[in-house]
Amino acid sequence: MQAGQELAGTARRPGALADARRRRADRARQVADILRPEVLHDAFAGGVLPGEAELAKEFGASRNAIRDALDILRAEGLVVRVQGAGTMVVGRKYPHGLDRLLGLAETLREHGEVVNEIRTAGIVAPPAAVAAKLEVKAGSVVYIERLRRLNGLPLSLDLTYLVADIGGPMLTEDLEHNDIFALIERRAGLRLGRASITVEAIGADPHSAAVLEAPLGAAVLMVERLTRLADGRPVDLEYIRIRGDRLVLRGELSRTGTDRAPR
Repeated sequence: MQAGQELAGTARRPGALADARRRRADRARQVADILRPEVLHDAFAGGVLPGEAELAKEFGASRNAIRDALDILRAEGLVVRVQGAGTMVVGRKYPHGLDRLLGLAETLREHGEVVNEIRTAGIVAPPAAVAAKLEVKAGSVVYIERLRRLNGLPLSLDLTYLVADIGGPMLTEDLEHNDIFALIERRAGLRLGRASITVEAIGADPHSAAVLEAPLGAAVLMVERLTRLADGRPVDLEYIRIRGDRLVLRGELSRTGTDRAPR
């Protein structure tokens, strides 16, 4: 009765109910953000999350906020509610480090087999923006488009432009089972140096969604990466669409060497 009276009193105060809902939503997001990496890192024994009461006690949150947090993870495809068994982990994201220059198969070797479906491969005239980034003043470049699968599941759609003298020989190589980085170093005998990378989140367009077997508008990580040889020459420009529900980007950051004053 007292709880009902308190709720009625809250409802009568202008904006109080909206504030309460906002606080509950904020708390749910906070809980979901802490649970998410634990789900992804297999932190729960047997893949089963603790019960709502236990989570509510751990986080000092209401059970309603805990339910909302689990709903967030369910909507992301990471957990599922199983009658009589509780909340089970069903989704997984694979880590891709940002602190080393590696190909996808090198990065995910311990998680399974990466196989490339070659959608297009050939010699093309480069668009002006591509030519500028690869520092190609005239002539052609090699274009390779791959759908990359991990353990049979679509992971990324890679559009790659290579300078002609290095990319040309790649067209006769086994592109289905090899990273281009590995082919450049092992077959061409050239050493890669560094790469500049840009990552942004976009919604999957109809074509990308169909190729990646993802829902229309699903979150996709759009990666642009320009890779150079050890001598600084740009050789490989990639535009990569990665399913956001299957890969997580990780890196180690350091303030060493910076002369910026802390804020």
